[in-house]
Amino acid sequence: MKNKYSEIKIPELKLFKKGKVRDIYELEDQLLFVASDRISAFDYVLPSLIPDKGKVLTQLSRFWFEFTSLVCPNHMITSDFKEFPEILQKYQSVLDKRSMLVKKTKVIPIECIVRGYISGSAWKEYLKEGKTSGIKLPSGLKESDRLDDVIFTPSTKAELGQHDVNISFKQMQKEIGAKLAKKIKEVSLELYQKASLHALSKGILIADTKFEFGLGDDELILIDEIFTPDSSRFWPVESYSPGGPQPSLDKQFVRDYLESTDWDKNSPPPELPDSIIEQTSQRYREIYSKLTGNDQ
Repeated sequence: MKNKYSEIKIPELKLFKKGKVRDIYELEDQLLFVASDRISAFDYVLPSLIPDKGKVLTQLSRFWFEFTSLVCPNHMITSDFKEFPEILQKYQSVLDKRSMLVKKTKVIPIECIVRGYISGSAWKEYLKEGKTSGIKLPSGLKESDRLDDVIFTPSTKAELGQHDVNISFKQMQKEIGAKLAKKIKEVSLELYQKASLHALSKGILIADTKFEFGLGDDELILIDEIFTPDSSRFWPVESYSPGGPQPSLDKQFVRDYLESTDWDKNSPPPELPDSIIEQTSQRYREIYSKLTGNDQ
């Protein structure tokens, strides 16, 4: 499924970086983040596009950046297209609602993952070793169980085409320094707790999520996206039942489909069927509506 939101080109600006989902442009001392409708899974960008996905990611991140601004400063300057520079005004049809102007930061090369429930790679690691990211967990846990204590499980931040690797907090301290690692862990846990309470009031469990941080003038700054269906697992409270995978309103739906195919995860991924594309798009819109109270 191809459309004009696969790659959004702005010839007047220098392409700063092309990520799995976002195209980032340089604008003097700022960056323009543009969220495409691309979707990635298992560290591959899929050949199919999810309609309106980029808009959901941008608008949901905007909501959460504003909601958590007292916990940690973030890189968002504005996502209001009317406030964009004159040079961008002719691109309203492609940029509106799917882009934001952000501050430049020095990116910290760690994926900062917080888990309140055991699922995904943490569950697989637990089955093999009884722990995840070096953290010993209670015996007898079931898949999707709520953890007694929320845990912080960092991983490496892989380049496009490479795989993230779970690391221990001690390894993170060695990578970036003990003081900065401690600060990031504390802020990550506080962000998760604040957002989880809001989500719970809307009938949603945030099973786990990931953050990225940067430094600007020696200040820790929250960057990229937060609490989106790409970076979090969202489970409806009404259907929550530990002991297996949960119905989800996030990217896990696509991962589950791919797991059901014969794709080996080491070669170019397959196209998604139209039904999977449509259902994924609907899930993204639904979680946006539930969490913000607004329609996309």
